[in-house]
Amino acid sequence: MAETMLETARLRLRTWDSGDVAPFMAALNTPQVMQWLGGVGQAETYERLYARMTACQVAHGHCFWLVERQSDGQLIGFCGLYVTDRPGSPVDGRTEIGWRLRQDAWGQGYAREAAEACLTHGFSTIGMAQILAYTVKQNAASWGLMQRLGMVRAREFDHRLDGYGDDVADQIVYRIDRGDWMV
Repeated sequence: MAETMLETARLRLRTWDSGDVAPFMAALNTPQVMQWLGGVGQAETYERLYARMTACQVAHGHCFWLVERQSDGQLIGFCGLYVTDRPGSPVDGRTEIGWRLRQDAWGQGYAREAAEACLTHGFSTIGMAQILAYTVKQNAASWGLMQRLGMVRAREFDHRLDGYGDDVADQIVYRIDRGDWMV
């Protein structure tokens, strides 16, 4: 059974359960949403995502939680804190904040609202010292939000993903430290 982890004025962030994979895939597995994330995936990709999220939740008490609108209960994406598993990269074992919203939820401030709640939770409740975020250079919407959240470029953490095309393999990294979090 899904557990509410955080609530904001408009959103509920909750854990995953096995019945979430198909609705998540239906809502977010589109060319537009997946443009900078390796492209549209197969069902196995989303089953692995579910397994990674539930394992992170069990091990650390957080993951990329599902995001629902409070007004209608609609699943609009995910946002949360995830402990990165990228052996050999400078981000391996570090905590990242990430978000992914379905296209009809873009431009409404949901990603920022959810990200602010997650950053506050990470710094104030969990006591994290630093949180990273990554994207590709071309994804101006994502790194623009990182900047609006007060994050700064951290080139020392830039890395390349194996097994991805050149359009998404090179990851640029932003960071924010607990002392710099203002919300």
